Amino acid sequence: MSAAPQRSELPSPVQIGEAARLAGVSAKMVRHYESLGLLGGVQRTDSGYRLYGQADVHRLRFIRRSRELGFSMPEIAELLGLWGNQERTSASVKRIAQQHVDELSRRIAAMQAMQRSLQQLLQCCSGDERPECPILDDLAGLHEVG
Repeated sequence: MSAAPQRSELPSPVQIGEAARLAGVSAKMVRHYESLGLLGGVQRTDSGYRLYGQADVHRLRFIRRSRELGFSMPEIAELLGLWGNQERTSASVKRIAQQHVDELSRRIAAMQAMQRSLQQLLQCCSGDERPECPILDDLAGLHEVG
């Protein structure tokens, strides 16, 4: 079995399954990204099969990595635009990344608050054979813990 082509050695063009494999995403996600306009005009064969070139696979890898870091689709679209713009400033990219870090920090703080609340509820629950359950009471809004 031959090794996967290196980034600079992509046989071009390839069909959707191969492009997806090379980029580390599913074919369904490739179609989804295309429907969102994140991929440029994709070539088609006479019989309608999509054909992807090296630049498409690089964009798919960019999108995959951006998703791994939790960027939203609009943020990814903006980052892709900046990536392809030789007139961009790094400050534009940094601004998007900083906004994303700030949002992640807010979400982490909210999740830590949820965790503290649940830990407090767990401490109030005896976890025995009785039907009384302060966790369910709290979820039902019957009383506050704390």
